[in-house]
Amino acid sequence: MSDYGHDLVFGSFVTPSAGNPDRTVRVAVLAEQVGLDLVTFQDHPYQPAFLDTWTLLSFVAARTSRVHLAANVTNLPLRPPAVLARSVASLDLLSGGRVGLGLGAGAFWDAIEAMGGRRLTPGQGVRALEEAIEVVRQLWDVETRGGVRVDGEFYRVVGAKRGPAPAHPVPIWLGAYKPRMLQLTGRRADGWLPTLGYLQPGDLTKGNAIIDEAAQQAGRSAQDVRRLLNISGQFSAVGRGPLHGPAAQWAEELAELALGEGVGTFILGSDDPDDLRRFAGEVAPAVRELVAAERDRSAAPTPAQPAQPAQPAQPAQPAQPAQPAQPAQPAQPAQERTPAQPARERTPEPVAAPPARASRATTTGGAFAVVPTPDDGVRRSGQQVWDESTRPTGPAPDPERTYTPQEQATGAHLVQIHDGLRAELAQIHDLIEQVAAGEIDAGAARSHINTMTMRQNRWTLGVYCESYCRIVTTHHTIEDQSFFPRLRARDPRLGPVVDRLEQEHHVIHDVLEGVDRALVAYVGSPDGLAELRAAVDLLTDALLSHLSYEERELVEPLARLGIA
Repeated sequence: MSDYGHDLVFGSFVTPSAGNPDRTVRVAVLAEQVGLDLVTFQDHPYQPAFLDTWTLLSFVAARTSRVHLAANVTNLPLRPPAVLARSVASLDLLSGGRVGLGLGAGAFWDAIEAMGGRRLTPGQGVRALEEAIEVVRQLWDVETRGGVRVDGEFYRVVGAKRGPAPAHPVPIWLGAYKPRMLQLTGRRADGWLPTLGYLQPGDLTKGNAIIDEAAQQAGRSAQDVRRLLNISGQFSAVGRGPLHGPAAQWAEELAELALGEGVGTFILGSDDPDDLRRFAGEVAPAVRELVAAERDRSAAPTPAQPAQPAQPAQPAQPAQPAQPAQPAQPAQPAQERTPAQPARERTPEPVAAPPARASRATTTGGAFAVVPTPDDGVRRSGQQVWDESTRPTGPAPDPERTYTPQEQATGAHLVQIHDGLRAELAQIHDLIEQVAAGEIDAGAARSHINTMTMRQNRWTLGVYCESYCRIVTTHHTIEDQSFFPRLRARDPRLGPVVDRLEQEHHVIHDVLEGVDRALVAYVGSPDGLAELRAAVDLLTDALLSHLSYEERELVEPLARLGIA
């Protein structure tokens, strides 16, 4: 297993289409709104159907505030490295340190030559790329005295003044596939950027080995090179192959790539707003939880070791990365798809995240200070799906025990995840009432939920509710397959509680199926709103009660048992 321990980063690979530039920019802005970390565009200056990549990157940087940006990857034969270095540094300064530099040795040489570039053999391309990296890094190095001097076979810089320095250490990622490029990546680069569709089985493992060896020979660590991967796929209700299935399947497959092949950055090639929303909202959080759980399990003490609980790793957060992952070599321009224009194209509004609850956890060590969310006892439905009085309870906490902030972080993270589910549930209720009152049309609803345009309010509502149901199911699957077995193993007294929580997950799954059936009925009949409201009310009662019970019983054991 080659897990390099990198924080996970999730990004998008957007087609820089010149046919509808407003839509291209809106898709890039949407990536930030839904919570992705990185936006990338391929760079083919000879392709008249595309916008110029560096002009587009600058425009998108001005329209965003958080997301990182990079070319995927820069076409070096048509971008002189000394000028490119100053372009990158300038945009990094203007954007507040949000730029990465992806570099490729070049492809499609007929088109490059037609634009005035020099045709190179594969070996020449690798040597030219290494010289270009030296030029770029010297231009950025303002601490060294004297001008930049590189007397290379392909690039000569004789005394150019250094600077400006970028706002942050800009990482350089290489689109590499063959041994010489992989060796260069290990010696000189900060990241490896292959595209999954271009790789054969075993290529990731072989590439990692070449990079690791080259890094070691250069006096570097294998961890110095981030592993990045361009991916593509299709979301569907049932699995039909790799990255073709439900979000939970995507999460499991990407987690395997992270833990087994060391991939730290996943970039989804899609211009479909709904794909980006699901990738950011469902897949990315699930992958982070699966990887964090496995890393914690690997670091946990064996049963033969002392019972003193281990400190869990800080839960992985979808925060802005220090060095976002750069995607790999782009596909041939002629093969790029141009997505169909939606019926009513609007810039989606960001869905507000639930407010942070600073009082839920302490920032210093001491008594346990993560406060479970209480059950307010309010019930919307006259139907009950279980008898709450029969719920078992776990062992009482030791009042003398103290907890570090790291130990308390896992319970706080669980509460935050649940808060997100509660906030989404409240939005479903609000959207139902707006649709019922005729206060929003399909376009406004689409902007609110960041999904594709629908022609009827009922379908827009249905897509949102179905998406929420998938999120709940994915969260419960992660708990059943990760947290719960480890809780039961480390403290058998929690067995009855874990068994009950798993039983309630199955019940909630059935309730979610009821919501789905009500949605279908509502779409087909104008009289179905009452049934839909009843189904969502029952879901609300069951889910809010379950989340409160789970927090009450698990936030302290998660800290005590060292489970992250």
